[in-house]
Amino acid sequence: MLKTRVLTALLLLTVLLPSLFLLPQWAWALLIAVAAGIAGWEWGGFVALRSPGRYALGVLVFCACAGLLLAFPAAFGAAETSVSSARLLPVYGMSAVFWLLLVPVWLSRKFRMTSLVSGALVAMVTIVPTWAAIVQLRLLGPWTLLAILAGVWIADIGAYFFGRLFGRHKLAINISPGKTWEGAIGGGILVMAYGLVIRQYFSMDTLPVWGWITLLAVLTAFSVVGDLFESMLKRSVGLKDSSQILPGHGGVLDRIDSLTSTLPLSALIWLLLWNARY
Repeated sequence: MLKTRVLTALLLLTVLLPSLFLLPQWAWALLIAVAAGIAGWEWGGFVALRSPGRYALGVLVFCACAGLLLAFPAAFGAAETSVSSARLLPVYGMSAVFWLLLVPVWLSRKFRMTSLVSGALVAMVTIVPTWAAIVQLRLLGPWTLLAILAGVWIADIGAYFFGRLFGRHKLAINISPGKTWEGAIGGGILVMAYGLVIRQYFSMDTLPVWGWITLLAVLTAFSVVGDLFESMLKRSVGLKDSSQILPGHGGVLDRIDSLTSTLPLSALIWLLLWNARY
C-alpha cells in the first residue's frame, strides 16, 4: 500500500507541479475544471447514484466551472481585459454562508442527500467555489498558491501526528472516530507557527499579529469542518473512499476535502483585504 501511495503521489506531482508553474492561466483553469468534474462524478456516490447520474453530475460540475470561466475570463486572469476580480465575491460568499451556517447544522442532524437535485446543489456550492479559488489565487503567483495549500496540508499532517501521540478526547466519534481534539489543536498550533513565517516572507502585515492569528485559527477550523463533512457523507452511504481513481489515496474528493472549505474562504479574505481593484 505504501509503495502504491508513493507512486501515485509522484505521478500527481509530475503532472501538477509543471502545470502550476508553466501553463497559461486559461489552460490551468481547464485542467482544474477536469479535476472538479471528476470530483463531481465522485460526489454522485454520496447520493448513491448509478453510472448515468454520476457521469451527468460530473459533466454538470465541469460545465459550471467552464461557464464561470467564459463569463468572467479576466477575473480568472484568462483574458487581457482589465476587470475587477471582485466579480467572484458572490461565489465565495455563497460558499462561506454554506460552511458557516448550513454545514454545522448538517453535521449535528446528519442529513442525507437523496436525489440528483440535492446532490447537484451541494456539489455546486462545494466544488465550484473551490475550483474558482484554486484558479484565481494562482494570480498571486504559483508559490503563493502553494503556500496557501501547504497551510491546509500542515493542518492535516499536524492533526494526524498530534492525534496519534496525544489524542484522548474524540472530536466527532460518530462521524470520524480517528479525529481528536488534541490532534485538531496540535494541527492549529503548527498552522499558526507556519502562518507567522509566511506573513513575514510575503510581507502580509496589513493585519496586526493578533488578527493574523485569528484568521489562521478560523481557516484551520474550517479545514476540520470540511474534512468532517466529507467523512459524514461517505459514512452515510457506507463508503470508505470517494473513489479509487487515485490508487492508495482514494479519490479526488478525499484529497481536497479540507480545501473545499478553506480555499473559497481564503479567496474571499484576499478579495476583501488585499485586492485593491474592487
